[in-house]
Amino acid sequence: MIDALRGFPSDPAALAELNHREAAGWLLADGWNVCGAGDWATVWRSPDGALAARVSPFEPAYEVFVRLCRALPGNPLLPRIELDAPLEGGGRLTVMEHLAPADQERAEAVWQRWDEAGPDDPIAVVRATAERLDAEAAEAIPYWGGLDRNPHNVMATAAGEPRLVDLFYAEGLVIYGELLKDPAAVRARFPAERRRYMAEIGAVVRMSPPEELAALRAAAQD
Repeated sequence: MIDALRGFPSDPAALAELNHREAAGWLLADGWNVCGAGDWATVWRSPDGALAARVSPFEPAYEVFVRLCRALPGNPLLPRIELDAPLEGGGRLTVMEHLAPADQERAEAVWQRWDEAGPDDPIAVVRATAERLDAEAAEAIPYWGGLDRNPHNVMATAAGEPRLVDLFYAEGLVIYGELLKDPAAVRARFPAERRRYMAEIGAVVRMSPPEELAALRAAAQD
């Protein structure tokens, strides 16, 4: 096991008992540092700089990206996943190789390659597998958004090699808009144990005024 992971519980069931706050507390205590914050998750970097841990309080879509990476181990366009586990209450912890943002020119070249690649290009099998998983997820995951060809979803290793990340998304604006207008509809689609902390994702806590934040927290509970 990589040294930076030696302190993690080795039993997936033990990890599943942690919520996102406890997982983040473990990382902080072990010397990891926050290196990024998105709409859904916070990203932590290991003390040696080799790994990144993504911690989300509510995560309906990321497991599909992990499935993609694990279906194509060693593909040069996908990051190496070291650990992945659901967290108590509906969150998720994923640890992978640390990546840095790619420049715009590199990102555009990767997406052009996605569109034009021949069958022998490693990106072709990524695209085919991603499209298959997208179709499956659209039937199984509430508020599924689909494939996300955001330029920021192209990142790079320390050696400058491109990696595709976060290739799928859930319709967050729809979920949280409906949570305020028709909370029963959202609660019917997400079991209580998967939405316990859904009002704690970054986009909500950063941008919601206090009254709206309180309404979202109340609406997420039965």
